[in-house]
Amino acid sequence: MKTHFKTLLLGLAIISFTSCNAKNKKQDLAINTTKTVTPKPNKQFIKVALLLDTSNSMDGLIDQAKAQLWEIVNELSYAKCNNSKPNLQIALYEYGNDNLSGAEGHIRQVLAFSEDLDDISKELFSLTTNGGNEYCGQVIQTSLNQLTWGNNPDDLKLIFIAGNEPFNQGKVNYKDASINAKEKDVTVNTIFCGDYNQGINTNWKDGASLTNGDYLAINHNKATVHIASPYDDAILILNKKLNKTYVAYGHKGESKIKVQAEQDINASSYSKANAVGRTISKSSHLYKNKSWDLVDAEAEQEIKIEDLKQDVLPKELKGKSPKEIKSYIDNKRNERASIQKQIQDLNIKRKVFLSKQKNEKHNGLENAMTKAIKTQAKKKQYIWE
Repeated sequence: MKTHFKTLLLGLAIISFTSCNAKNKKQDLAINTTKTVTPKPNKQFIKVALLLDTSNSMDGLIDQAKAQLWEIVNELSYAKCNNSKPNLQIALYEYGNDNLSGAEGHIRQVLAFSEDLDDISKELFSLTTNGGNEYCGQVIQTSLNQLTWGNNPDDLKLIFIAGNEPFNQGKVNYKDASINAKEKDVTVNTIFCGDYNQGINTNWKDGASLTNGDYLAINHNKATVHIASPYDDAILILNKKLNKTYVAYGHKGESKIKVQAEQDINASSYSKANAVGRTISKSSHLYKNKSWDLVDAEAEQEIKIEDLKQDVLPKELKGKSPKEIKSYIDNKRNERASIQKQIQDLNIKRKVFLSKQKNEKHNGLENAMTKAIKTQAKKKQYIWE
């Protein structure tokens, strides 16, 4: 009887050990499986690298880029992906300028990927032209190497290269650069500044086709057309009110407030309608200033109010308690949201008005870029409101 009882206990122990061991294996498997799952990024980006030829003949191209930036940004602000509005990052390169280092291929990264629209505008307005050698393959490859393109499959990653010299110049073969672009899921779009067929004959179309990008030709010397609307004055009045909702802080604050004002002036230097275009951009989700504005910084959890030191605060908040600072920021945020909504409401009416104009504008760089972006965005289920 004792022998049978011992045998029974031994059997139960074996079963228990086997069951526990199997359970542990299942747990290990579950743990290992969890570790190998890569969470899907919760943000989408439209990433645009703009590569501009700044040789002598490209004054018109640079002028178009300055004059048409805000309408391009506004068109991108209407995009949606997976029921959310994607963020925008723009990088800027210049190439083909004798003032740039020959050892670097006459190429300069003017600005890495940035969400700061004021900085993008500022850097565009800083560009000047000078004679040089235009190496398209090398500037494409440089932008692929230097920029952080990321691995989010929902991101729309685009290069726009504009110029007017043969596409196959330089020591870096543009075909090799295109292979590398495809590996990073980056689409290369080419904009030839001149005759459409001449661009084909000098490999600009081939440069786009290799990554299934768009080839476009523009008259880069054509002046930008800005169409006025009955809503422009009201929008510009709101822009002045909008600027007063920014609460500058830190060592950047004072200088960035000045940059914001300077870019308002730069936009208006082309026309009142262009200044309106910038104001509309400032009312969209794409205009972000968390590095120097307390309203954006707190909303994006860049700062904690209770941790702010007195020397980083603007004079109107010095000596205030965290509770008082919080109340002030909340009031500015509510005021800003109200003004932005008024601008957006007026912009809806403005867009309807502009759509009815017989002499519809056909701006070279703006039309080329927005057409290509929308075409390629459809492949990733982006839609436009």
